[in-house]
Amino acid sequence: MKRDLSQTGWKLSSFVSTIRGSDGAIRARALAVCVCAAFCGLAFSQEQYSTPKQRIKYVRDVAGQGGANAVSQIAPYLKDPDVKVRIEAAKSIAELGTQASLDPLTQALSDNDPEVQIRATDGLVNFYLPGYLKTGIRGSVKRMRGAISSRFTGDDFGPMIPSYVSVRPEVVQALGKVATGGSSMDSREHAVVALGILRGRAALPDLIAALRTKDSDVIYQALISIQKINDPSAAPPAAFLVRDLIDKVQLAALETQGLLRNQSALPQIRDVFAHPRNQKGKEAALAAIAQMPEPADRDLFGRSLTDKDTDIRTAAAEGLGRLKDPADRQTVQSAFDEELKEEPRMALAFAAVMLGNRDMTEFAPFRYLVNELNSAAWSGVSLAYLTEIARDPEARASLYPVLKTATADEKKGLAQVLSVSGDSASLPYLETLSRDPDSEVAKAGFEALRSLRSRFPH
Repeated sequence: MKRDLSQTGWKLSSFVSTIRGSDGAIRARALAVCVCAAFCGLAFSQEQYSTPKQRIKYVRDVAGQGGANAVSQIAPYLKDPDVKVRIEAAKSIAELGTQASLDPLTQALSDNDPEVQIRATDGLVNFYLPGYLKTGIRGSVKRMRGAISSRFTGDDFGPMIPSYVSVRPEVVQALGKVATGGSSMDSREHAVVALGILRGRAALPDLIAALRTKDSDVIYQALISIQKINDPSAAPPAAFLVRDLIDKVQLAALETQGLLRNQSALPQIRDVFAHPRNQKGKEAALAAIAQMPEPADRDLFGRSLTDKDTDIRTAAAEGLGRLKDPADRQTVQSAFDEELKEEPRMALAFAAVMLGNRDMTEFAPFRYLVNELNSAAWSGVSLAYLTEIARDPEARASLYPVLKTATADEKKGLAQVLSVSGDSASLPYLETLSRDPDSEVAKAGFEALRSLRSRFPH
């Protein structure tokens, strides 16, 4: 419509320019002709786009042409009486993905149609995390393998925006409203996922409220987003789910309690371990206990260190490492030397380093974890362990010399470790990585440096 009116306007302005200098009567008649022509043009345009099909085509045409004004031309169609037109408008604005898209997409979250809400939600995420529209919600919860799935950093499962990216408060607020009051459970699920990706801490009350819905997918995704936001205050309200009858919800709830270290839930979690509904629940319960162990759990970890289940052995090793009892050093080292399975062996390496072994020789546990950054299958697990280890200043200092001779994958992994667990002393090392001859290493170094500087500015 606007395109046709602009053409009409150009013709009218051309016509008016030809009659400048004429007498008053001629100018009056010309003005009448202009007004008549304008109304005729408007009527023609309205007739041209009078059906939903025509309006959808117009929206697609404008989106296809792009340009600085594309969003403003499409935005009015978010109020169209026909839902199919509104869906197409939300879809097109989301795909345009410019700064101008934010306001109309935020407003579209209040639409009463679930698909419009979903399109708007995914479009908002895509603005802050380019490429999200291609993967969508089903690519947002890719988890690490084994019992180590989401531990330590909160960044080991699915996409999240970098910590230095700031999201508009009104976007988080609007998504929170959809999470609890969306037009369908599908739109609520998309909003819940979005809040985790966008680190929407201000919407934690909405995520906690979403745990009380009757939809297991919404509950599960709310737990994952709570893990990503990583605020310990959200753990106690979620503790009731450690006994949920839906397996994936129970496992996520146990992970959440462990990740956020809610020690008040330990009695419930120990009971789940002692009386599990299935083996997966038992594994997840021990993994949660190992995240926040108490001295009373030491015997449990010691007994479990020789369990036939690899996930049980893995969790037991982690628990001993976090307890940091010097009496366990030799036990852990011997188990590391004898263990043949990759997952528990990595956990034993983690435990050995946590217990004070800072040796970086070829076959040492610490060196083994760094080497695993080169493994496509296990680099994520190694990254998680090293991130927790590097919280200790002495252990972190042991990593700096490694950077001089590290492989490209090791440099990229260690850059990520330092971005999360580093301090101001880490900045020079990341600056060096940001100038690495390998472009991928340099990119990782720059991103890590940017993230760390947001917490430790010069």
